[in-house]
Amino acid sequence: MSFFPIKDSSGITQLVKSTIAIEGEVRVRPEQSRRDEGTGQIEVQVNKFTLLNPAHRNMPFIPSDNQTLVNEDLRARFRYLDLRRTALADNIRKRSQVARTVRDTLHEDGFLEVETPLLLKSTPEGAREFLVPSRVGQSTAQHDGKDTPLFYALPQSPQQPKQLLICSGAIDKYFQIAKCFRDEDGRKDRQPEFTQIDLEMAFVSWGVDPKICSSDEWRIGGHEVRAIIEKLVGRIWQQVEGITLPSSFRVITYNEAMARYGSDKPDTRFALEIQDITTSLPTHTQALLEDLGEILEAIILRPSESCSFLRANDECSYQNERNVSRSVIADNNLLDWLSDNRLINLKLSGEEHALLNKTLGVSSGDTLWLSRRRKVPEGGSTALGRLRTRISELAHARGDYVPHAVPHFLWVTEFPLFTRADPDKEFLAHGRWSSTHHPFTAPMWQDIEAMYAGRIDQVRGQHYDLVLNGVEIGGGSVRVHDAAMQEYIFSQVLQLSDSEKTSFDHLLHALKCGAPPHGGIALGFDRLMAILCKTPTIRDVIAFPKTGAGTDLLFRSPAAINKEVLYQYGVRPTRG
Repeated sequence: MSFFPIKDSSGITQLVKSTIAIEGEVRVRPEQSRRDEGTGQIEVQVNKFTLLNPAHRNMPFIPSDNQTLVNEDLRARFRYLDLRRTALADNIRKRSQVARTVRDTLHEDGFLEVETPLLLKSTPEGAREFLVPSRVGQSTAQHDGKDTPLFYALPQSPQQPKQLLICSGAIDKYFQIAKCFRDEDGRKDRQPEFTQIDLEMAFVSWGVDPKICSSDEWRIGGHEVRAIIEKLVGRIWQQVEGITLPSSFRVITYNEAMARYGSDKPDTRFALEIQDITTSLPTHTQALLEDLGEILEAIILRPSESCSFLRANDECSYQNERNVSRSVIADNNLLDWLSDNRLINLKLSGEEHALLNKTLGVSSGDTLWLSRRRKVPEGGSTALGRLRTRISELAHARGDYVPHAVPHFLWVTEFPLFTRADPDKEFLAHGRWSSTHHPFTAPMWQDIEAMYAGRIDQVRGQHYDLVLNGVEIGGGSVRVHDAAMQEYIFSQVLQLSDSEKTSFDHLLHALKCGAPPHGGIALGFDRLMAILCKTPTIRDVIAFPKTGAGTDLLFRSPAAINKEVLYQYGVRPTRG
């Protein structure tokens, strides 16, 4: 008898080869040999077989779940072999399962699935686009005296089409599992083409005066959108993970997230919270910082409270954070640890130090990470926020800290509506204000007056991000449905040129035709699946992914196009 494992899409099945039988038979395996997983309860006695297609003896590598993985680039080049590994194949199956759950859940709630175009027009929405040269209209352009090639743009998201669907009045609830494209630097959770669970709803709320209702659910508009997502995510975790999530998720504001965790996508599974210690300082020092528009904040690690992070704290490098310093408290510096800190550059007397120590509960053996920053937070993280994450990652890698198994979901709301602190958008903004989310996000009703008065930095948006364990897995907002307000944002705040505004003429006209209040959200499907599949990279949950550099080693793209083809599209390569 010879025994061979055969692997197909349903699992691994043992083959029993005999030289005398003439037919194959499926039978129950001996009790002592049975396995619980997959098809481990049966075996196949093979009596006759036909070779359909031999495998090459010199394959680039043998895909196996029981050996060290070969070079990542080699696996990417031969992805069809790599997909034979059980882990990857299971990820693709789980992705299909979740996609079906999404469709079933949203269909039950009355959402209509609608496909939107992939070939659109380039618009200044905030990220670099991929352009597609076209021969369509070339003769017309030449006839009009325009010697300019024409291009489509691949959509960064279905944002404009889905808003226009709602503006039509024909659809109240839209969704789509949509392909999106952004020409951005590659990361472990980002690639040039990605997938979103995208939805939009008509007649969503615009927020309620907290004097009428103090609930966070109603204070920010679009609570209907968030409720749908909480139900959808809860259904996914129940079916895939067997975990029952709370019916509603915690809500914190952007300012609170930045103050307590130093991040707009905080990981709340561990403490190490940041403290604003400005008010604990002497009055004259507080006044100095107030005049500069700054605060002093700290992460305090006490041996009695932070044992899981002590070794990581000692080994953590902070040289790349120019606004961070570390003070290790000992008996010999107990009364001058802040005054001797040249980076923080604040002078206190011995008595003031003693009072500060008492107020903060600082004693010998404690470590204080300190940072001076602007009082008004901006961007996605602070120096101490990045340090906090680094300490937890190092502690996790060392095995000192194990994150909670229960997922920590939360909504982050009340982001600044406009920003100058997003490096990914600076190439388009050219020093102007840019939209933190996108230019169609509505301001909070409390801040509309400030926007029209030109106090742009005080305007918060009706924007909500869904965060899971320190990862942003989705973001949405209530949209501007008033054409005059949208025009003002384009012209007076974002200062778009006439040609830039022209690209949004169709949307402005749709808003003038009685568009209802509306809002929506997009969940990053790839990031969501990476978390569910417990892998650090989205490339493990995409059948044919791009590399971190944005290239495709299997299909060898992107690739050069010869001049003859370029000329057909009116594109002429530059010299040198």
